Amino acid sequence: MPYAETNQGPIFYTLSQIPQTPKEEREAGIIPSLVLVHGAGGTRLHWPARLRRLPDATVYTLDLPGHGRSGVQGGKTIESYANTVASFVRTVGAEQSIIVGHSMGGAIALTMALNHSGWVGGLVLIASGARLRVSPSILAKIGEDFEDSVELITRLAWAQDTPSTLTQRGRDALLETGSDVLWDDLSACDRFDVTGRLEEITHPTLVIAGTADQLTPAKYGRFLTKNLPNAQLVLVEGAGHMVMLERPAETAKAVQEFVGKQV
Repeated sequence: MPYAETNQGPIFYTLSQIPQTPKEEREAGIIPSLVLVHGAGGTRLHWPARLRRLPDATVYTLDLPGHGRSGVQGGKTIESYANTVASFVRTVGAEQSIIVGHSMGGAIALTMALNHSGWVGGLVLIASGARLRVSPSILAKIGEDFEDSVELITRLAWAQDTPSTLTQRGRDALLETGSDVLWDDLSACDRFDVTGRLEEITHPTLVIAGTADQLTPAKYGRFLTKNLPNAQLVLVEGAGHMVMLERPAETAKAVQEFVGKQV
């Protein structure tokens, strides 16, 4: 699996290119590129295979600094992560890609649209918002009792009817990331706020929100859709914060339809 050199050092990523339509049709059109950016404490595996291997698209799925197999120092701010993803995009030649971000990854995508606009072709914002306040009790708990804080975040992150195999995998991923990186990620989210700048972002945008999301309620998605000049909203009934893993087929279908309109 490849690494890409960025301003923060080498970033691990996977690349998928799965043709589905006939060759003559593909050659007549443009093959879209997507860059998948995971959320706080996550890794590339927080994306379901249906999105990591989206047909008829070039899909880059990365581990942010300090996460997964990207062993370099993690970021301290959303801006620093956005700069790194922009550096990644330049390195792999994925300019004008659709930046697909979950939660903190959505904040990174929005910041890229503001600070690196020319490199961004569109946005998909999943379970995210224009601001991402974090409960002070959660931040404090990470330093006091990391395992208990992970249990709390896990309970809030998934819909109640989610299979235990999925929630256990999510819990293990947070524990593997470690308390320092998770605290830095959530602190960066807590300081993030672009509510006054959304009108500057004119890129085509798909907003996906779960109606049972306890961490970024659906009202966050409605606010984004109302205030971004070129946005559309897809609500996934009964889905929680990890909507793309809870409902991979619905999420992938919405993303594929959106991408198809941009080429």
